[in-house]
Amino acid sequence: MGRQELINPEGLRLDGRRAHELRRISAKPAVLAQADGSAYIEIGNTKVLAAVYGPRECRIRSHALHDRAVINVEYTQASFSRTIRRKQRKLDRKNMELAMQLRETFSAVVTTEQYPRSQIDIYLTLMQSDGGEVMACINAATLALINAGVAMRDYVVACSVGIYDGTPLLDVNHFEEGPSIPTLTLATLPRTGDVVLMQCEQRLHMDRLQAAMALAQEGCAQMHTKLDEVVRKELTELAIKVGEREASAASMGTSL
Repeated sequence: MGRQELINPEGLRLDGRRAHELRRISAKPAVLAQADGSAYIEIGNTKVLAAVYGPRECRIRSHALHDRAVINVEYTQASFSRTIRRKQRKLDRKNMELAMQLRETFSAVVTTEQYPRSQIDIYLTLMQSDGGEVMACINAATLALINAGVAMRDYVVACSVGIYDGTPLLDVNHFEEGPSIPTLTLATLPRTGDVVLMQCEQRLHMDRLQAAMALAQEGCAQMHTKLDEVVRKELTELAIKVGEREASAASMGTSL
């Protein structure tokens, strides 16, 4: 596919979006009953499942820190997540690098000092890949941590931007990612705008960095709005269920 085909003369991308538009986003917290917190997110056709266990006592006492919690992140890809299947190795270098980046990102945001001598485990599974895997993992992990009740300083929201012929494209998909299209992934804290992760694939000229970061921050703001709506909806539904249970218990007590 030629690069000139990524945007048509009307300014539309292959999937019908304009340069500044996100893909369709669907998210659901509390999808795993056995986990302390969990979330499932779809960004376009990229699908990620996140599970959080903890805070809990460190399984290896020598790894415990007396003044804060230890955050562990494990990232895996389902064998059916990509169109070209390959055997998954337990110690995949790219997966380990991504897990380390995510661990450092959330260690800076989770108030680990509230959980001394404990650990928080985050498990991320890529169920389907269609570009933007890093941003999907960060957003899914944020929802799972909130669902687990883990204290954080703020949401951590992420978005990616690709540069095509000098034009920044928000939330690039698999067809828009490539060796000739530099891709910037940004993770920010919405309240302050602080950048907690910035990852750039391929070389990106400094003259285009500012425009890419500006669009990525705009995408992060849109992503924060989406995730906040999901969290508020879940809390509202939970409050309604609790209220119904209390009303039912009160009516039973009155009848007795």
